[in-house]
Amino acid sequence: METRSTVDAAASARAVLFDLDGVLVDSSAVIDRVWRDWAARHRLRWDDVVPLLPGRRAFETVQLLTPHLDPAAEGAELERVQAADLAGVRACAGAVELTEELTSRGLPWAIVTSGSRPTASTRLRATGFRVPDVLVTADDVVRGKPDPEGYLAAARRLGVPPGDCLVVEDAEVGVRAARAAGARVSGIAGPGLGAAAGEVDLTVAAPRDLLGRIATARG
Repeated sequence: METRSTVDAAASARAVLFDLDGVLVDSSAVIDRVWRDWAARHRLRWDDVVPLLPGRRAFETVQLLTPHLDPAAEGAELERVQAADLAGVRACAGAVELTEELTSRGLPWAIVTSGSRPTASTRLRATGFRVPDVLVTADDVVRGKPDPEGYLAAARRLGVPPGDCLVVEDAEVGVRAARAAGARVSGIAGPGLGAAAGEVDLTVAAPRDLLGRIATARG
């Protein structure tokens, strides 16, 4: 059962900052294909790779797993391949409807993703989303999640204090970034939240569960 504080975390938000993959767009099929192939080529165990993927920039994952390689070059190639692969990419349940509802009610929203701008833009267009005016990608920050830089930048560009923003995340490093920024957090239930699952204000199964909770209070 939800407490008043968890409900208010959504209802009183003045802006919504979304992670992309696993929150608005289900790109798990592409991520699985591309990273499994990369892991096989470098003779890495998949079980060692998969826990490091959610919420991190590609080059950071490369750096953690294969420090002997050129992380910038490897990361750029991984992003190039992912941007070109749309097989199986689809919108998460209720995600398009949620962003359209926020837009129609004049509630600002943005995306903060650890993917590159080409990858993010391609996936958004392919799944029926409008590309928001504020899209903060891996290309726009010096420090990736769990550093709050991306979420702070998005809040600043929207003109809304971070404490008045609701972040929607599915990854542990993303939750930690949002918390460090001072924002409230709605977590998408799943293993990606890891140890941060207990640190969110509100947990939902999918974006559709936020329909009305955010926008009704703004109408």
